Amino acid sequence: MTSPRTPGPGRVLVVEPMSSGVALLRAAHDLGLETVVVSHDRDDRRLPDGVRRDIDTLLTLDTNDEPALTAAVTALHAERQLVGILPGFEFYVPVVARLAARLGLPGLPAPQAAAVRDKALMRRRVEAAGLRVPRYAPACSAAELDAAAEAVGFPCVLKPTDSAGSIHVVRVDDRAELHSAYRNLVGDPRSDLGRRLDGKILLEEYLDGPELSVEGYVTDGQVRIVAVTRKFLGPEPHFVELGHVVHADLTPSVRRAVDAYVTAVVAALGVTVGPFHCELRLPGGAPVLIELAARMGGDRIPQLVEIASGVPLAHLAVAAHTGLGPDAVPVRSPRAKFAGIHFLTAPGLDRYRAVHGLDTLRGRPDVLAAELYLRPGETIPPATDFRCRLGHVLFTADSYADALEVRRLIDLGVSFE
Repeated sequence: MTSPRTPGPGRVLVVEPMSSGVALLRAAHDLGLETVVVSHDRDDRRLPDGVRRDIDTLLTLDTNDEPALTAAVTALHAERQLVGILPGFEFYVPVVARLAARLGLPGLPAPQAAAVRDKALMRRRVEAAGLRVPRYAPACSAAELDAAAEAVGFPCVLKPTDSAGSIHVVRVDDRAELHSAYRNLVGDPRSDLGRRLDGKILLEEYLDGPELSVEGYVTDGQVRIVAVTRKFLGPEPHFVELGHVVHADLTPSVRRAVDAYVTAVVAALGVTVGPFHCELRLPGGAPVLIELAARMGGDRIPQLVEIASGVPLAHLAVAAHTGLGPDAVPVRSPRAKFAGIHFLTAPGLDRYRAVHGLDTLRGRPDVLAAELYLRPGETIPPATDFRCRLGHVLFTADSYADALEVRRLIDLGVSFE
């Protein structure tokens, strides 16, 4: 364990900050709080180097071992009380809810935290509230697949009930594809943050329509919708997210319908505190739930939201989970009217030796960042989920049409060999 650099008025704990969760640490410092991080800090749970400067105290342990995590956090709280605890990644929403209840800190009630992680339970609760959801059926083994498909119909989408990043989410058009996709899922030896898939899946109706995500937060029982993101996906049967633009281009009537639907979904799931990220499709122009997470969106969506709206979701998340409230968080003027991100891929390559065009893009005034994740020679994973992305370009635009044009120019201007 490292020692805090400087004492502060309170300290907040973040469990396993990854993806957008790393922004919680800087936000906590901005709000005058000390940061405590609990992380495995190994393998695919190794903390990014850039985030370490924002950690005052680091406790290293296996964050997937709930008894060990509970004992360690309880001891930290007894030593000097925490003012809040937040999940740094979606997988840790339920355990953080249980820890917050144990320590008397702000947080989601444990049953509600379970509902935003288990996709089948989520749909049952939203459906029970009278809201439209895709036709769905759970299955726990290969023997249950055909009955689930009979209930849902083809085409349908197979997805793990408890995963993230579109891992093993796939459209299937018949029973042969269904059984093949399930074999691929249960036979996958890879883990994600130290977790293997358990074979429990959801089959659901395939929804043909634009995909969105709605970014917001809950405070004092009020649902605040900050932005709607347009999402761009790769070719089916997979659903790899290749880009986002904030704000989505919606008619006023569709935007009103989206806002009303998401507000009702948040209420049905009992999300009472903190941020949410609600993914939808618009078949026939009407919003239908894909899923809701009780955390900020990934893929730098909070950064896009702040650029295009001035609202700092990470700061609001910390304020909500420490009892500070939204009034402690300043909202600034937007830096741009629209913001977007385009993810770089190399279809057909399992490695690359050179990239062309990235330096030219970096010289554009509307490009804020251009990064690569994989080095030349490293193996490129199959184009089935987020792991196939080689990097990203983050940009601003004066209109939605301009944002689409920038995405097109990035796609044409960057190549791998």
